[in-house]
Order: sequence, then C-alpha cells, then structure tokens
Amino acid sequence: MKLFKLAKFAKDESGAVTVDWVVLTAAIVGLGAVVMSTVSGGVTSLASEIVTELTNTL
Repeated sequence: MKLFKLAKFAKDESGAVTVDWVVLTAAIVGLGAVVMSTVSGGVTSLASEIVTELTNTL
C-alpha cells in the first residue's frame, strides 16, 4: 500500500508548475536589478544636468 502511494506521488506533476513560475519570477527580478544598476548612473547624471540647466535658465 505504501509503495503505491509513493509511486503516485512520484508521478504527480502539480508542483512542477510552481517551480517553473518561481524560477521565471526570480529571473525577471534579477534582470530588473541588473537593468536598474546599469541605468541608474546615467539617469542620475541626466537629472543633475537638467537641474543645472533649469537653475541657469531661471
């Protein structure tokens, strides 16, 4: 009886979808972090230039 339940458990794939979604979500979050770290320096520099131009204009 116990062996039958173990075989049924081994064939069950309902949790595999959850693992796929967790891996996909982690990849997306990681990619977002990489993009933010790459772009943040340029955005900060551009914002500083905009502030300087606006201050000189007024």
